[in-house]
Amino acid sequence: MTSASVAIQVSGLRQRFNGQTVLDGIDLDVPAGTTLALLGPSGCGKSTMLKLLAGLLRPDEGRVVFGGQTVADATSYVPPEARDLGMVFQDYALWPHMTVAGNVSFPLEMRGVPRAERARAVTEALARVGLAQMAGRRPAALSGGQQQRVALARAIVARPRVLLFDEPLSNLDPELRASLSEEIRALLAQLGATAVYVTHDRGEAETLAHATVTLDRGRVAQIVYR
Repeated sequence: MTSASVAIQVSGLRQRFNGQTVLDGIDLDVPAGTTLALLGPSGCGKSTMLKLLAGLLRPDEGRVVFGGQTVADATSYVPPEARDLGMVFQDYALWPHMTVAGNVSFPLEMRGVPRAERARAVTEALARVGLAQMAGRRPAALSGGQQQRVALARAIVARPRVLLFDEPLSNLDPELRASLSEEIRALLAQLGATAVYVTHDRGEAETLAHATVTLDRGRVAQIVYR
């Protein structure tokens, strides 16, 4: 696999907390345009892995590379806002005082995107997640599934090179979770996006991902490709 075809490369990644090794020498490549699911029980290291990719933590050892650019190693560190990524959280992380459109527009405002261009991008992102008619509503007026769609629209609105998902469907009921996982899979395929998706749910991982990496006590226990 050429370096140009690898969107995310992780080499020798190690992370310790209070003397305990949480990640112990992780090596992974995520090809451009594919989804990698991180699977495993609580405490296996998958959320720590996602935080290292996002830049919310700095690794004790190893290297993280996005599209050929080193974003973290022993001597360099690129902060989250400079990594060109979008993130979808378990708890939605929406601002209650903002409208749906305001929430989705926020990443573009932070990048200094002009108002007219922001408006077009927000309209397109909301249409992609089926919420075009709800731009003026507040998050509190939406269902859990609708709020997660807003969070998804916010993550994709700037067309980032990497999308990170931190158990985004775990607060939803099984039927809605199954439906949204299919929607997310279709959206990622439509966008041609590269994604890393953390979940406890093997069925969810199998629906969404081109490859599933199972972590066990901070190490890669299994990789299954589809």
